[in-house]
Amino acid sequence: MQAELVLGSASATQIEQLADLMRGKRTAVLTGAGISTDSGIPDYRGAGAPVRTPMTVQEFLRDEGRRKRYWAGSHLGWRHFGSAQPNSGHRTLSQLEAAGLVSGVVTQNVDGLHTRAGSRKVVELHGSMDTVSCLDCGQVFARQSVAEQLERANPWLDTEGAVRLAPDGDADVDEIDSFVLPVCTVCGGRLKPDVVFFGELVPSSKFALAAALVASSDLLLIVGSSLAVNSGIRLMEQARRRRLPIVVVNRGTTKGDSRAAHKLDAGASETLTAIAERLLH
Repeated sequence: MQAELVLGSASATQIEQLADLMRGKRTAVLTGAGISTDSGIPDYRGAGAPVRTPMTVQEFLRDEGRRKRYWAGSHLGWRHFGSAQPNSGHRTLSQLEAAGLVSGVVTQNVDGLHTRAGSRKVVELHGSMDTVSCLDCGQVFARQSVAEQLERANPWLDTEGAVRLAPDGDADVDEIDSFVLPVCTVCGGRLKPDVVFFGELVPSSKFALAAALVASSDLLLIVGSSLAVNSGIRLMEQARRRRLPIVVVNRGTTKGDSRAAHKLDAGASETLTAIAERLLH
């Protein structure tokens, strides 16, 4: 079915139509970086977003200098990432889940804001910044403990200063030559945050959870994602094959616009809040 393209903010009529579509159905929600921009976390591809070349997993594994650059930036970014608060879009999805209208959230974000907003069924498709694993022995650590190790070894790092934050919690750092990498306190091995890097596959078990959530729902709502990452398109295709209605809410075009029954070129938080006002009251 060709998408109904709506430009600008959604009108009251379009909000009513989407609310009617969701009413009485269990909706699976797929979210991307666009839902967290109102929390002060930038996205990769929105209007005005700077051009970035994220580090690939291959670079991280083979080059100690690249690992230093990643860990220095990731540490500063994570400290500021943690101060971000859930916005009305995150809270609205939590409320809709509590009311039985949302069956769960699959998110491409690693910021943890859906869980902090109160959503109970969340599949973090690309992992979470809150834990770190040893690549050599498999030991898992809380991010806070690794952060404390980093700060002891690198007291010159300015964790309170301004940083240029990226959507994945990374930040730009200019000086890395003297940076001391964190190590596994069990075996002394290499550490990596539990997030999916570019060039790395989403764990099959994690994708299976996301696919099962979509399969058990009556509708797929995609919010704040350009669907440029393959995992999002795969979930959308599963919904299409099951003949589920698909709604896309995103500022700007997405790779899935032609497969959606409805496309709204609108902000995530404002649209979700308006829909919930009609569904919950």
